[in-house]
Amino acid sequence: MGPFGRAISSIVLLSALFVAPVVAADSATAPNFIGTWSGKTSSIGDIHGVRTRDRTVHITEQTGRLFRGYFVYEAGRRDFFGVIYPDNLSFTWVSSANKGYSHGRILAADHIASCYVESGAEATAGCSDLKRTSDTPPELKP
Repeated sequence: MGPFGRAISSIVLLSALFVAPVVAADSATAPNFIGTWSGKTSSIGDIHGVRTRDRTVHITEQTGRLFRGYFVYEAGRRDFFGVIYPDNLSFTWVSSANKGYSHGRILAADHIASCYVESGAEATAGCSDLKRTSDTPPELKP
C-alpha cells in the first residue's frame, strides 16, 4: 500500500473511532416506545370517506432506535416495524401489508401523533393522537 492508501486508511480508522461512540450514545438515548398507546385516529379517502375511530397500538419490542409492534382494526391485526430518528422527536413505521407509511412525532414522553399516507387506488390519509396507557403491552404482561 502506498502513502496515499495509508493516508486514506488512517482517515477511515480515525473517522470510525470518532463516529462509533456517537452512534452508540445516540442509540442509548432513544426514547422508550414500549407499551400500549391509545387514542383516536381520523382519516379521509375515497373508499371509506371521512371517519374517526378508536386506535390502540402495541409496541412490543425495541432495540435502540428500532422498534416493532402491531395494532388491531376491523380488517384484522397489522404488524409493523419502525425507527426513531436521531432528533428523538420523529419516527416512521411501515408494514409489509401496506403500501403507505406512518410518520410521527413524539409530543411528550407518553404522547405521540402518527400520520399515515397511501397513494394509488386505495389512497387515504389520516392521523392518530395517542397516549401511552400502559408501559407493558398485553403479550409482555406476566
